[in-house]
Amino acid sequence: MHQYLKAIGFGNLQSKKELRELLKEVEKNFTHQTIVSYSEDADFCELQKEYGQGMGITVCGELDNEEHFDVDYYFPYFEGSGVTTCAEVMVEKRIEREQYVGICEDSKVGISLIFHLQNGIDYMKECQLGLVPHSGISVTFSGLALSGKILFPVKKSEKQVRRELEDSQNRKNLLSAARNGDQGAIETLTLDDIDIYSKVSRRLMNEDILSIVDTYFMPYGVECDLYSIMGEILAIRERENLLTKEKVYQMKLNVNELQFDICVPKDKVLGEPEIGRRFKGTIWLQGYINF
Repeated sequence: MHQYLKAIGFGNLQSKKELRELLKEVEKNFTHQTIVSYSEDADFCELQKEYGQGMGITVCGELDNEEHFDVDYYFPYFEGSGVTTCAEVMVEKRIEREQYVGICEDSKVGISLIFHLQNGIDYMKECQLGLVPHSGISVTFSGLALSGKILFPVKKSEKQVRRELEDSQNRKNLLSAARNGDQGAIETLTLDDIDIYSKVSRRLMNEDILSIVDTYFMPYGVECDLYSIMGEILAIRERENLLTKEKVYQMKLNVNELQFDICVPKDKVLGEPEIGRRFKGTIWLQGYINF
């Protein structure tokens, strides 16, 4: 059973029998269907059913010549809003199934972000038509979280905010130059990292780490698309799973200058989320490539 079904309001699923019944419901009463040519004997089919605003379950599998649908895999999804990044994106197929992951290198984060591709079937179509662009692609990120904590923001003056923006822009320029082989930029970044480590070590003697670091984006565990994040809440809304009536929070976050939406069960959030406060938790990162 996919553990992130709980993130979209299916926290009461207890057995595989209940899961099979849920997936059969998706097959019978889907809200969206996409089919792409797969082989001579079968097509690849994707069925989606919404269970709330922007969230639902996707079931993928083969559709043979006799219209028999054979389920290959499924996953819960949550649709983000807006555009998160326009950085270069690569897509790789998973070994065991017709499923795809995206790799994005955005200078705002400083690491390669690996995400589950929501619209893999659209990518298959683009590949068949030979229309996959190699640059100028935008991606909309979203995240599913099983739980989270709400933290107060870090108090800053206008001067501190301006200085951080300038430092961030300078670091992005250096990272871009370093990727292009600029030795001077590489050395500058190395010295900056040593300086930052020294400053943080001194401040940790008298301060809490969460008052020093106001946002972060870090890989979590052994799964390549799981991340531990902390970011500022820009918008928040409460939604309900139409089937189970469970409440969820859908929040727009600013994490390392990347803006994207997350979905988390309301009863698993410690604290009262409000605009300006921070959310801290672990997410399964998803992405939608805007072809």
